[in-house]
Amino acid sequence: FFPRCFLLHMRSSVLRWLSSSGGSSPSVLVLRRGLQSAVYVRSQHPPAGVATSTPRVLPWPSALGTRSFHMTRVLYSGEGDGDDPDGDESRKKPNAKAKKPKSKPPAPDEKSPRGANAEESEEPLFDAADDQASRSGGSSSLPSAKLNTGGLAQHKVPDEYPEVIVLPVDDSPVFPRFIKVVELRDGEMIRRIQHNIRTGHPYVGAFLRKDTSVDAAAAVAAASAAAQEKKEDGTQTEDSGHGTSDDDSNNDNGSDNGDDAASGALDLLYRVGTFAHIQESATVMSEGENRLRLLLMGHRRILAIEPVRGVRPLTVRVENMHEEPYDKNNPTIKALSGEVITTVRDIVKLNPLFRETIQRTLEVSNHRILQEPPLLADFGTAFTSADSKDMQAVLEEMNVKQRLSKSLDLLKQEHLQAKLQNQIRAEVEEKINKSRRQHLLEEQLKIIKKELGLTKDDKEAIIEKFRARLQGLHMSDQVSQVIEEELRKLQFLDPNSSEFSVSRNYLDWLTLVPWGKSSDESLDIAHAQAVLDEDHFGLKDVKERILEFIAVGALVGTVQGKILCFSGPPGVGKTSIAKSIARALNREYFRFSVGGLHDVAEIKGHRRTYVGAMPGKMIQCLKKVKCENPLVLIDEIDKIGRGGHNGDPTSALLELLDPEQNSGFLDHYLDVPVDVSKVLFICTANVLDTIPAPLRDRMEIIELAGYVAEEKMNIAQRYLVPQAAKMSALQGSRVTVQDSAVEKLIREYCRESGVRSLQKHIEKIYRKAALRVVRDNVDEVVVSPDNLKDFVGSPKFTSDRMYDETPVGTVMGLAWTAMGGAALYVETVATRVRTRDNSHTSSSNFRVTGSLGDVMKESAKIALSFAKAFVFERYPENTFFSDADISLHVPEGATPKDGPSAGVTIVTALLSLALDQPVRPNIAMTGEVSLTGKVLRVGGIKEKLLAAKRNGVTSIIIPDSNRSDYDELEGFIKEGITVEFAKVYSDVFSFAFEQKHK
Repeated sequence: FFPRCFLLHMRSSVLRWLSSSGGSSPSVLVLRRGLQSAVYVRSQHPPAGVATSTPRVLPWPSALGTRSFHMTRVLYSGEGDGDDPDGDESRKKPNAKAKKPKSKPPAPDEKSPRGANAEESEEPLFDAADDQASRSGGSSSLPSAKLNTGGLAQHKVPDEYPEVIVLPVDDSPVFPRFIKVVELRDGEMIRRIQHNIRTGHPYVGAFLRKDTSVDAAAAVAAASAAAQEKKEDGTQTEDSGHGTSDDDSNNDNGSDNGDDAASGALDLLYRVGTFAHIQESATVMSEGENRLRLLLMGHRRILAIEPVRGVRPLTVRVENMHEEPYDKNNPTIKALSGEVITTVRDIVKLNPLFRETIQRTLEVSNHRILQEPPLLADFGTAFTSADSKDMQAVLEEMNVKQRLSKSLDLLKQEHLQAKLQNQIRAEVEEKINKSRRQHLLEEQLKIIKKELGLTKDDKEAIIEKFRARLQGLHMSDQVSQVIEEELRKLQFLDPNSSEFSVSRNYLDWLTLVPWGKSSDESLDIAHAQAVLDEDHFGLKDVKERILEFIAVGALVGTVQGKILCFSGPPGVGKTSIAKSIARALNREYFRFSVGGLHDVAEIKGHRRTYVGAMPGKMIQCLKKVKCENPLVLIDEIDKIGRGGHNGDPTSALLELLDPEQNSGFLDHYLDVPVDVSKVLFICTANVLDTIPAPLRDRMEIIELAGYVAEEKMNIAQRYLVPQAAKMSALQGSRVTVQDSAVEKLIREYCRESGVRSLQKHIEKIYRKAALRVVRDNVDEVVVSPDNLKDFVGSPKFTSDRMYDETPVGTVMGLAWTAMGGAALYVETVATRVRTRDNSHTSSSNFRVTGSLGDVMKESAKIALSFAKAFVFERYPENTFFSDADISLHVPEGATPKDGPSAGVTIVTALLSLALDQPVRPNIAMTGEVSLTGKVLRVGGIKEKLLAAKRNGVTSIIIPDSNRSDYDELEGFIKEGITVEFAKVYSDVFSFAFEQKHK
């Protein structure tokens, strides 16, 4: 008879004694107290004031004697306690004859006489008197009767329950007649709830948290701990286990902290909650700790009044909440109820997941929910995924009409969401089904074609595709052998394996290289001359070299690859001339830039062992142009990166650009030799100093100097102005740019060597003109020197030179830069220093400023030494250099300056300062001087002459060893300039000064 309940409350010695009773059951008294069934083993001290039902006892075994027991109470709740082993129908309706008690159900703290923890007490179930009575052969005082072996009476939830444990819930509140699963992790609350379950009080108050970001459960636990501390400080423990205070004042003095904590924890929850019955509980392990999982069944709405003082965990006094009176036949309520039911049905049609749950809920309630409007509103709200605040508002609403209205709003939102989800699901399924159907049809078509012999499987088709590519190619035996081996290997590989993809990609690149295929070249010199002149003005050296290249090819019958390097300042047409050369030769054009390149794999490819490996730029070029003789432009070769952990790209270019090696260029990915000797390589660079010497030695250098004003004028008229007009859609006579305006633009705005800045200014003029045409409805725009400022702003170069008349100690030099030639002034000043006895100092100080590099600093020191020797030799009475401190400065100190061509200029400036005589006007010079006065050769003669003409210089001095460079210049560059050639510095001195200082 209820062995599980006995196992919970009897000691092992009693159990052994029961098991030795030969199958007979001891006398048991079953009492009904309130809504709970209690089982009492034969007792001497039954609790006072307990209403008992008609006792039902079993025969007491005579072999056991008269043995007395302390009372132990076993609570049972539910509809039964397991299956009836005998099939007795009485288990289904236990204690049918028991009367309903009139007494109030005990509160959770009303424990048995053994105390709050009776089940955990160490008090023995028998005492010495019991043992003595047993041995004396006493008998039971209870009448004998046969007890039904069915379950206890079905548990009924009490209508009034004044105090409940606070259980915070998340996401959604617990609605009456609905189930919710809650998981607890607070140890104290878990122990208390487990105790209440065992003692017949499986009830809690479920209250929804207001803010999910605040841990209300932790706050409740903290409040419970504070309440326990207060209780321990201000209460006494009686023998029965109930904690009561002897003096209420003691309890009040220690209650402040606990009450404040409890009130604060309660403020984190909504005051309206649900009285819930714990139907099932289970201990689970989650995140390394034991947790209690509860299955709650909501029964009614309750309102939390205040916390119960001195009870742990947090317990509140509650009162039941009742709906406002309503008329079920009210038309509004009927309409709302019908709409709620209709909306629920619509949601079930769209979302089948709700169907089973709703059907089970209706069956359990015997469809009573559909007949009661309050329950119907809760039913509709509970199955939505609405916000917790909206669901709480439904829970708190006591007006049935308003509750139905709020529930209907939430259901409509849920219905709309379900429609959207259903629409999205339908669209996705349609796409998937369409894709599956297409895939299925394609597979069936493949099988049908294969059965009919019209097609082959994928592997065979791939191999046939590769063999078809090889038709018409002329490759070496080594390459042919590698391809055949890879094709045989591919036949035995699984198409789904990773190695199959690697081998397939490798064969794809091998068969796409144009082995032995070349494009038809044009060897017509007249055609080439016409194309080059059409695209570019000037550039005589470049055009002459290309024509020579074509002439040799015409005589030999074939054109071999060459490596050319165009060096010059930006904007002179290095890149654009390469395109014109490709058009003149009828060759395919491919360009790639190596500026900032640091990885050698970009040139020579990756190893095939790497994931995502690819060949280098050269193999990619051959695949794109589909011939072996393209024109490849390697741009910005002077800005290529240096060696690092990824290799040195400049060293990789040695093999590619060497005519003796590139006939067998080996790419790391292909791993077979590729002939690139027929490729015409053209490289571009602004400076040659940064190109490694071995790489520079393999290239033929062609220098492109800057353009003079006449060349810029022709370029603007032929190319830049028509191009800007076409881009702005202002062709014809709508915009007129006068030649004088272009001349002023070149002279005062665009003095650089190239024409890129000139092109930008012309485009700016046409943009301004377009704005006037569109905004002001102007029919014609004329750009003249007078209104040029309105289009491009103020001039950048208001004066041609820094000095109109060169002062003493200042000389204009000529320098070469990456932007072309430039005028460079050298300034010197002196400060005389004497000793106290008016005797001259034996030495002087020499200071150099102007961001000069090491080479120029050394040139300045050599120039000072030579100037001292020159003055000492020619003017022994001149003691300037021994009496003065000299400062030498080169203007524009923010611009770094360096180079071996300023020696002659520095010597002349020092001599001008020492002799106190200025140099001739409108004169400039360049050249390096040795310590013995030899004028040495320098570079950039053309650029320096162009810079002199831009600055209005009429006379220049250059080294005699640069005479050949000067002779090669065009006549329009030499025009208007007098050139003096100097072998030694004496030639410079005689020309720079009008008369010798005597």
